[in-house]
Amino acid sequence: MPHAKGAKGRKGLGFISPPLPLREAISVVGCGSMQGLAETVWIAQRDAHRARVTDLLQGQLGRRREAPKHPVYDFLFEYYHFRPGQLSQWHPGLGCTLQGAAADDFLEIAGYGKSPDGVRADPEMLNSNRRASLTWLINLLTQTLERPAFFGCHGLHEWAMVYRSPEIRHAEWPLRFSSERIAQIVEDHAICCSHFDAFRHFAEAAQPLNRLQPSRSTSLALEQRGCLHANMDLYKWAFKFTPFVPSTLTLDAFELALKIREIDMRASPYDFRKLSFEPIPIETPEGRAEYEKWQREFAETAQPIRRRLLVELTRISDHLALAPVSSTSPNGGRAPAQR
Repeated sequence: MPHAKGAKGRKGLGFISPPLPLREAISVVGCGSMQGLAETVWIAQRDAHRARVTDLLQGQLGRRREAPKHPVYDFLFEYYHFRPGQLSQWHPGLGCTLQGAAADDFLEIAGYGKSPDGVRADPEMLNSNRRASLTWLINLLTQTLERPAFFGCHGLHEWAMVYRSPEIRHAEWPLRFSSERIAQIVEDHAICCSHFDAFRHFAEAAQPLNRLQPSRSTSLALEQRGCLHANMDLYKWAFKFTPFVPSTLTLDAFELALKIREIDMRASPYDFRKLSFEPIPIETPEGRAEYEKWQREFAETAQPIRRRLLVELTRISDHLALAPVSSTSPNGGRAPAQR
């Protein structure tokens, strides 16, 4: 797929520069150029962040104490491998110098270093693989930001994951239909999933039914903002570059992912009504219309988060003065490995 309109490549090597408005915004996002934060200021910000996380995770933390597994919410911590304690840890992001004796506690966290004025996150600690992943991710977010959204998948990816398969991910929960009826629904509707991390979990028999055959190497060409999983993944991309991305942005992405996950599972073939999740019946025209409504809402909500994340990652890249890297090297076009 050709580069998005208005995006300029650097030296023809596949690095897509963020659109000009984003690059102009870099100077006003985060702390700017090594801004110092007094101890009382950053402690107040840290405590406010922790309180926000605690408020969001009251149910999740309670479940972890009582041990029952939740098929909707546990995904956000088990699949993404970013634990509640990590989400609760506040980070100011690139360019902020934390002042005061208490700032020395941050030196125990990977990515922080001592400066003459205090403690700050130092991206110079990123190794070559992480720097290549950063460039790849800037490309991905830039192209996804400007690529037209597609709203015609109707959430069939969860149905394709149980299609004619003896292995059911949430086997402890009932399905809304028999295996044969689920197979009929899948076969009667075109599957057009563009997201590799969803597609790779399809049942083997369902993969040939997908109009697209996404892979790691085609992510840059196929990722689009109408996809629930592409928008949920903004949370993953934000925390992958902790502590250089502000925690406020990571938490905003987490809140969006939380809402998306609920809709994703309500539109699945599972019956989660005992958990107060009313099904979105995508097997009907009404259900598909409701799913598309949510898709459009999430696509709109995700765009400012995607822009903010792209700005932050570009600040890191500019700080490191990264040379342009081809989208097919050094990782052969592959997305960065999951944490």
